[in-house]
Amino acid sequence: MRTKWLISNSIVILLLSTVLGGAAVLASPLSDLKQEKKEAEQKKNELNQGIEQKSAEIKTNVSTIDKILKQISELNSKIDNTNTNINRVIEQINQTTVEIDELKVSIADLEKKIEERDEVLRERVRAMQVKGGKVNYLDVLLGANSFADFIDRFSAVNTLMDADRKIMTQQAEDVEQLENEKALVEQKLAQQEVDKAELEGLKASLLTQKKDKDKLIDQLEIEQAELKDEKNHLETVLDEVVEVEEELQQKIAAEQKRIAEIARKAAEKKAAEERARREAAKNNSSQSIPAVSSGSWTRPANGRFTSSFGWRSLGGISRQHRGADIANSVGTPIVSAADGIVSYAGSLGTYGNLVMVTHYLEGQTFTTVYAHLSSIGVSVGTQVDKGQYIAAMGNTGRSTGPHLHFEIHVGNWTASGPSAVNPLRYVSF
Repeated sequence: MRTKWLISNSIVILLLSTVLGGAAVLASPLSDLKQEKKEAEQKKNELNQGIEQKSAEIKTNVSTIDKILKQISELNSKIDNTNTNINRVIEQINQTTVEIDELKVSIADLEKKIEERDEVLRERVRAMQVKGGKVNYLDVLLGANSFADFIDRFSAVNTLMDADRKIMTQQAEDVEQLENEKALVEQKLAQQEVDKAELEGLKASLLTQKKDKDKLIDQLEIEQAELKDEKNHLETVLDEVVEVEEELQQKIAAEQKRIAEIARKAAEKKAAEERARREAAKNNSSQSIPAVSSGSWTRPANGRFTSSFGWRSLGGISRQHRGADIANSVGTPIVSAADGIVSYAGSLGTYGNLVMVTHYLEGQTFTTVYAHLSSIGVSVGTQVDKGQYIAAMGNTGRSTGPHLHFEIHVGNWTASGPSAVNPLRYVSF
């Protein structure tokens, strides 16, 4: 709304300044309105470009978000797979732990058997020690009382020797088996712990990556929201500019209509004034409009130059005469001394009927005064040309006879008169 307010108020200020400008009553703000419309169109183009840029940025941002979401989805899949592998390894570790527990029972049984065998072997060693050393199986055989006893003794010796060999062999095998099983299980458990640690490390890395991606998504979503807000703001301003542009177009159309109406009225007034001038000239054949001289200024009326600019005595009182007087009969045509715009037309104190015209010549503002008129042929706001009929000479106000009191002021007219200058500086009488 601020944009619309600024543009609209600039138009209002322009119109007010035009209306209150006195000499610029007819100066149309059409060119200013067109400039305002051109600026609004330029602003609209800039806003459209900004909206397109924001849309492209939003599209790029959405594409980036989708890409990162896809990466997060892939990370989630990897994390799920890693969790599955971790669970599988944990199950294997648990199974291995069960196997270890079972192996511990087997080991305990095996250790018991070994211990029992060790006890048998120790008893055998003690028996040999009691008998004085190692057992001499030959003495056992030769000590037989008969052949049958020898056979029995031989069988017993073989049995004992086989038993010893079996015990020793089994003992060695059991010890080897125990060591192998312990080593395998411990190696398996150690590898599973390594696998578990690697998987947990992988999971931690994936979770860190996912956390980073989540932060990036949060940041992009914030940027996305900001971009959408900026785009919405630009679209709102664009709507306001378009609305103002439409209002400007309406004002331009209204101003063109106003100018056309002013031109029409001016043409009608000029035609009426021309008819009045011709009628006055017809009715006063001896009272002709003065010839228009070259340059910026021309003589305002025909007649006798009777009084100049400066101090003079009126009724015994010294007064400043701020203009020049031209005497002639009532109804003598009076013309504008230069191109300008009528800024006053009516009665004004001792001046009687009065016309003021404001001029802008060579970068300087002037105001001419035409007083003591019998009739006025123009109105405020009328644009007049140098030598154009504006009134008729008369004897109204404080006047000693029919004449034109003519003043020139540098700048605007003031009642105190410090701006008045000698008309002979500019006009030849």
